[in-house]
Amino acid sequence: MKSHIADSSLAPAGKKKIEWAAREMPVLTHLEERFKKQQPFKGIRLAACLHVTTETARLAQVLKAGGASVAVCASNPLSTKDEVAASLVKHDNIEVHAVHDASRTEYYKHLKAALDTKPHITLDDGADLLTLLHGDYKKQLGSMLGSTEETTTGVIRLRALEASGNLALPVIAVNDALTKHLFDNRYGTGQSTLDGIIRATNVLIAGKQVVVAGYGWCGKGVAMRAHGMGAHVAVLEIDPVRALEAVMDGFEVTTMARIAPRADIIVTVTGNRDVVDSRVFSRLKNGCILANSGHFDVEIDVAALRKRAKSRTEVRPGVFAYTLSKKQTVYVLSEGRLVNLAAAEGHPSAVMDMSFAGQALAVHHLVTHGEHMEAGVYRLPEKLDKEIAQYKLSAMGMSHDRLTPKQKKYLASWNEGT
Repeated sequence: MKSHIADSSLAPAGKKKIEWAAREMPVLTHLEERFKKQQPFKGIRLAACLHVTTETARLAQVLKAGGASVAVCASNPLSTKDEVAASLVKHDNIEVHAVHDASRTEYYKHLKAALDTKPHITLDDGADLLTLLHGDYKKQLGSMLGSTEETTTGVIRLRALEASGNLALPVIAVNDALTKHLFDNRYGTGQSTLDGIIRATNVLIAGKQVVVAGYGWCGKGVAMRAHGMGAHVAVLEIDPVRALEAVMDGFEVTTMARIAPRADIIVTVTGNRDVVDSRVFSRLKNGCILANSGHFDVEIDVAALRKRAKSRTEVRPGVFAYTLSKKQTVYVLSEGRLVNLAAAEGHPSAVMDMSFAGQALAVHHLVTHGEHMEAGVYRLPEKLDKEIAQYKLSAMGMSHDRLTPKQKKYLASWNEGT
């Protein structure tokens, strides 16, 4: 096993953090116990391109407990926790290729190292592994069972690949599972994004004009949390239905051009590029803070901002001041990368418990059925989605009602009316 990590001496600290996260991840622990007995992944090689955090470490441990050979690489250079990577290598004997703040060249070297293990299944967060598989690693596609995808941006890429007729594998879009996007995207992104902004800047959110670009599940979570902390929240949307929903939820809906001059904080969560670009920079309020919580670092055009700025200074760790004129300075957090992971610790373990349970069950589904599935993008089966929710409720000490036989009969009938 040839791993590439920053510092193996960090392993003890990483182990403690992984154990702390495990306390909040009872669904994964339940699956770990089940997989240990059943060994469903014996002889299966997995390559996981995910944020190298404590939660990902738990997923890797669970998959290995089920008999899998696991290789892990990072899906974002700034989200890698070096102590976690070190612990996985030293204490779990899991192959890891991830270093915090890796260069672009190093990042892709890590991706290729993971694919060099010739996985039967890949787990992606952003579809980088799958993209490489459909490029330089096409020869490996024929021996694979499939792939899974964690995030909205990755699903967008997958559907584009599918629409072009070039998708060569069955891929389970774990992101589209109800127990993922209803909770991880909304509650996880909402809390962790505000956490990242506050850790990076220590600004007071109450009273600020916060702008949320995008009102999908992630945007809804950010808007809800910012509002709950006392911010004045405005939403930007291109979809009229989502825009209307934001209005009905009590938020101002406007355009970037109109809101930029009074925005204190702008958060992008669109999955698209150039949301804040050269058309916007001159209109931004002096002191405006720019943060991205979309997957890739293209939502804020940092390269164009750097060219336009008279100076660029790091005023706090990960906070760069771009001086555009004597009267205008704007601040970019975490170089435009995921602020919740680069400036904080990402989603709380309790919500990632469900997301990664979805990943684990998706892998199990592919091991069981992948050979008979045609190439395409699939939802996690509803039965598995509900299984995750049931485990989570039970772990929280909650119970829910069930239909009586009479109620089931009523719902299945068509001839009972007024």
